[in-house]
Amino acid sequence: MPLFRHPNRLPERFRCGAVSIGNFDGVHLGHAKIVERLLAVAGQVGGLTVAFTFDPHPAQILRPEKAPTPLCRTERNAELLCEQGVDAVLAYPTDRDLLQLDAREFFDRILREQLDVRAMVEGPNFFFGHGRSGDIHVLQRFCDEAGVLLEVVEPVEIDGAIVSSSRVRTLLTEGRVEEVRRLMARPHRIRGTVVRGRQRGATLGFPTANIGGIDTLLPGEGIYAGVARVDGSQWPTAVSIGPNPTFDEQDLKVEAHLIGYQGTLYDRPVEVDFLSRLRDIERFDCVDALVEQVNRDIAATREIAKQFEV
Repeated sequence: MPLFRHPNRLPERFRCGAVSIGNFDGVHLGHAKIVERLLAVAGQVGGLTVAFTFDPHPAQILRPEKAPTPLCRTERNAELLCEQGVDAVLAYPTDRDLLQLDAREFFDRILREQLDVRAMVEGPNFFFGHGRSGDIHVLQRFCDEAGVLLEVVEPVEIDGAIVSSSRVRTLLTEGRVEEVRRLMARPHRIRGTVVRGRQRGATLGFPTANIGGIDTLLPGEGIYAGVARVDGSQWPTAVSIGPNPTFDEQDLKVEAHLIGYQGTLYDRPVEVDFLSRLRDIERFDCVDALVEQVNRDIAATREIAKQFEV
């Protein structure tokens, strides 16, 4: 995966090509359309394509208390962008010096001097430079003066609303992962490390992996059907996000039952893709009722996972 963390490490072959700047968080269908046009304009200028993003997100430096929880890690975003056809991803190291550059300085120093950009693709609501001083009209003027081709791509709309990372975040927090799948290039994925829990699931007949250290946005509380990835293998997985009211446990946990998996997962990394929401978190009057419902959840997860060849 061609992910570079600084322009000085960007091989020469990626300069003099086509660049699109954005956060690209989650790589939704709007991003995919930009990449499609980026590939086209790169052909016109005879260069390669670079998706220019920021690490960390500028909001984490300027207003950390309001910074959105990321949908994906930088590495995952880069992977998804490359799946769409991007030749390289530049995750520019964001600091206050970079964010103090005005629009003119950013264009001249970063895009022209460091990348020698020959073409760009952006959306109509693109802003750049300190205080968002540059908009798409300013960028058009700079590109015209420098002989850089600029294409402006209109947003993608689904169900009468624009596809955006903020829309995906809203749907995720509401647990609407099926709708999220319609807006994104891939199902929403989390990654974490398996930590020790109360081992209650194992005593009930369905051992669960308690996943900690998750640094991306979680879907809202509920029971989900998904797919877990461990050491390159995939497993249909029933996932619980939330408390366990049947046992008066109120702390939020992410517990995943990897259907058919045999072995120990403690301290190992696990990734989970979310395919469908099955139901709300419920309190059951007895353990037998809980076990019956979990077995139904597992059966439903098997059927849903079949659609994804897992």
